[in-house]
Amino acid sequence: MVQDVEAPLTIATDAEARLDEQVGLVPSRISILTLGFALALLALAVFGWLAENVYDEEATILDDSLGPYLHVLSAPALDTAMRVASLVGSIVVIGPLFVLVAVWLLRLGRAREALFLAVALVGGVVLNQTMKVIFHRPRPILSWAEAIPEYSFPSGHAMNSFIFYASLAVVAWMVLGRRRGIAAFCAAFVIVFAVGVSRIYLGHHYFSDVLGGYSAGLLWLLIAVTAVLGRRRAP
Repeated sequence: MVQDVEAPLTIATDAEARLDEQVGLVPSRISILTLGFALALLALAVFGWLAENVYDEEATILDDSLGPYLHVLSAPALDTAMRVASLVGSIVVIGPLFVLVAVWLLRLGRAREALFLAVALVGGVVLNQTMKVIFHRPRPILSWAEAIPEYSFPSGHAMNSFIFYASLAVVAWMVLGRRRGIAAFCAAFVIVFAVGVSRIYLGHHYFSDVLGGYSAGLLWLLIAVTAVLGRRRAP
């Protein structure tokens, strides 16, 4: 009797999902793959261009001008806001948030989503540190900026915050639904943008460092999504 009841419900659910795709409420699998491929190409092209400039020790116009321009706007309140934004993009904040979300997902029985977060974040951190050593770009030397004895390209704050907060948005979409997922993506965009601006404002990175972190983060995120979430659940 249970099987007789579940079968029509399953058919109805599948039919509703197909209808949503047809009317545009839910993106089709083909459109998602196409968008992902296009974003991957864009991220690869941007990062490749930036990496070539860094390797050749060529700075972009925004590298030379954006930091000093933002410093002109400095004020005590803005300094505090930028430090907070920078902190939100650090492992000091991201690490505990990751643990809390992972535990929550495991308690919900969403082990695959928890694994996705772990692969995205840990892999991103390792990849970022590896690229820093490969490119060994010195930090900006500015009179108002605190000297940091680490390499600059790509920005770890920009890359890690992009990967983590965008991954949270992906998880929110899958676990909490489309509307909350869209809200999570909007929030992630605001947070990641603020983190990137704060790193330039504080004089810790060049513009190309931040853009490189974003593009590398996007590329790695797409790889993690495909590798961990790309396969459908077993029936």
